[in-house]
Amino acid sequence: MELIASSRIVKAQQRVEASRPYAIQLTDAMEDLARNSGSFTHPLLEERQEPRTAGVLVCTSDRGLAGAYAANVIKEAEGVLASVRERGLEPVIYVSGKKGVGYFRFRGVPIEADWQGHTEVPSYDVAERIGRRLIDDFAAGTIDELHCAYTDFRSAFTLRATAKRFLPIAPEEVTGTSEETVHPEYLFEPEPERILDHLLPQYLITKVYAALLESAASENAARRRAMKAATDNADELMKILTRQANRARQDEITTEIMEIVGGAEALAATSEDDDG
Repeated sequence: MELIASSRIVKAQQRVEASRPYAIQLTDAMEDLARNSGSFTHPLLEERQEPRTAGVLVCTSDRGLAGAYAANVIKEAEGVLASVRERGLEPVIYVSGKKGVGYFRFRGVPIEADWQGHTEVPSYDVAERIGRRLIDDFAAGTIDELHCAYTDFRSAFTLRATAKRFLPIAPEEVTGTSEETVHPEYLFEPEPERILDHLLPQYLITKVYAALLESAASENAARRRAMKAATDNADELMKILTRQANRARQDEITTEIMEIVGGAEALAATSEDDDG
């Protein structure tokens, strides 16, 4: 399992790296659109005046044997839920992965929606289903904001459970604030507002997809680390048990030899008494 996880880390890391240029270009395109459309409003950018509910998307794993991977991200999610409750908001939970589903169901916590069977190799289709459901719930008023708890993959040795707000999208994420950059001029067809209306949902779906990819890479890294520790512990245990077995066998052989020698001496003593 350690070798399998090691091979999957490389592929997962490649998927993370491959998704970043798309996210960067999408953000740049939205910045150009926002700059050319002037002031604009959009439902996904709307800060609710009196929020009542807050959605929390928890990205866990479908399988175990990954050390504290699932426990760490669930702990981070519990922190977000506590923060939401302190603000007087009602949390609405969305879960990706069987481990998170089992955790909340065991404690009787209601789950608004869950998605399972994809965490090791998440596809864009899954991210789109999740993103569309979250967008629909935000538009319908089921949730007034959205937070996501997932594991940030820095490297195979550096994993960190983190939480970020996804909705409403912060205006500074799409408007751009740098004054030193020279931006090209574009002619847009259709109008920038209509293009933004299509790109903003894609932007959220891309963020969900990135969180799933980061979580998948982190899961495999955590599993490799856990399996390496298990292998090392098993090897050490084998050495200890082999040493104990050899010592017990040596003690048994020594005891048998002493019994044989003792018996031979007793027979020799008996023979001398008979001769005498």
